[in-house]
Amino acid sequence: MGVSVMHRNIFGAASTMLLRGLYIVLMHIALTFACPRGCLCTEKNGVMAVHCTSRNLDKIPSDLPEDTVSLLLDSNRITRIPNQAFKDLYRLQELDLSKNAIEVIEAGAFHGVAEGLRLLDLSSNHIRSVPKEAFSKLKAKIRLSNNPWHCECTLQEVLRELKLDPETVNEISCHTSVQEEHTGKPVIQVLDSGINFCNFHHKTTDVAMFITMFGWFAMVISYVVYYVRHNQEDARRHLEYLKSLPSTQITKDFDTISTVL
Repeated sequence: MGVSVMHRNIFGAASTMLLRGLYIVLMHIALTFACPRGCLCTEKNGVMAVHCTSRNLDKIPSDLPEDTVSLLLDSNRITRIPNQAFKDLYRLQELDLSKNAIEVIEAGAFHGVAEGLRLLDLSSNHIRSVPKEAFSKLKAKIRLSNNPWHCECTLQEVLRELKLDPETVNEISCHTSVQEEHTGKPVIQVLDSGINFCNFHHKTTDVAMFITMFGWFAMVISYVVYYVRHNQEDARRHLEYLKSLPSTQITKDFDTISTVL
């Protein structure tokens, strides 16, 4: 009886180990099929991490696992982040897009994941500007260093709403600027000095509108002056012609010519 029980215990333990091994194999197969080509997907303690570092990618993969928590896309050749690029990744918390060639971030690029993100790394790209809507509802710590930023009103409004990484915030510099004297300086340093790019923008817009209105006004005045002078010349020529006629014909048309003049 004891031997039988021992055999059952051994058989049960072996079955459990076999099932665990089969589960691990099945999970590995599932991850392999769900993982984007060229990337490495790993799961630990229920956390799915997708590693696509240095895979020579030129765009964001469209077949990312929906339960991805950490997504590493750094050191590739990605040039743009389109609208809803991560819309199905409801659990995404870490997104690394550093060291790419990103120039364009569309307004809805982070739609669906912005509130859940905890870290967003966009450092070392080719980003000059971003639409204000792109980072709306973003609560993540964000890295924007080593990009050729153009310092103007929109960038100032964007940065005001973001939680910038304190370790890299001083590396966000004005590569170009609407005010040339700030070129090459850290953006935070410029803004902390009291500079308001939005005021400069409004002044520039007002001047442009004034110049445009003045130009239109000058064109209207010029046309009116030309029209009056042209009619006066025609009237004078007609009057001279009438003067060359017999006096009876001049009398008939004199009143009409006088009204024109």
